[in-house]
Amino acid sequence: MTARIIDGKHIAAELRARVADEVARVQREHGLTPGLAVVLVGSDPASQVYVRSKHKQTQEAGMASFEHVLPADVAQVDLLALIGRLNRDPLVHGILVQLPLPKSIDTEAVINAIDPAKDVDGLHPHNAGRLAGGFAALSPCTPLGCIILTRSVHPSLEGMDAIVIGRSNLVGRPLVQLLLNENATVTIAHSRSRELKQLCARADLVYAAVGRPEMVRGDWIKPGATVIDVGINRLPGADGKTRLVGDVAFAEVSQVAGAITPVPGGVGQMTVACLLVNTLRAACAIHGLPRPAV
Repeated sequence: MTARIIDGKHIAAELRARVADEVARVQREHGLTPGLAVVLVGSDPASQVYVRSKHKQTQEAGMASFEHVLPADVAQVDLLALIGRLNRDPLVHGILVQLPLPKSIDTEAVINAIDPAKDVDGLHPHNAGRLAGGFAALSPCTPLGCIILTRSVHPSLEGMDAIVIGRSNLVGRPLVQLLLNENATVTIAHSRSRELKQLCARADLVYAAVGRPEMVRGDWIKPGATVIDVGINRLPGADGKTRLVGDVAFAEVSQVAGAITPVPGGVGQMTVACLLVNTLRAACAIHGLPRPAV
């Protein structure tokens, strides 16, 4: 068996196109242009690349993009003051503070300062609590992307046996809640779980988000299962260069699974697309408009 490759790049492009169509509609019918503000603290090269990608894709979707770049030694009080201004700005409907922040900044305080209605990263305790309770909420972008990728293979996840390996607030925990909302049966595991191989082997859906390169092996996977690899790890490659791998041993698992996301080209492609979805949804909710069709 050779697994179907789930093309995250193609699915993300389709989603961005749908978002752009909905943005054009709300502009035409309601005079509303969704606006996304991204705050970058410091000059981490990977974060800079990611922020540039967000800016480009936001503009391509017809949204307003606001970038705020602060020095790494910015005082926390000044960062919080900026967030306060963005909370009050009627042109801004989504606020994203690029993580990780410098160690001098209290990340929890920054996340808590964002207006939950504009929390397009889905990390504010208000949104996390609503999601955990099964209520409508802005969900973290990566887990939302995982669900969309899974539904490209399985239109309904009802009754399916899923395992999430990883318990972070950014991916693992919210992904469990989203799967429960889809009526899947969910096991949450992590690197210290006993008999992890056996737990995986009975799952129809496997989500690897543990941050360990190629941890999930081929003999862990139930034949025909769908495997969503959230991991992004750099390993030494040829000629002194590095190569990207996921948390799944792709070559092995692709011989057993029914469908699998590659790294790169899988989940990572969906994160910015889902950020645009959340910004559009936030703008409509703030203005009392019906939920957009994305």
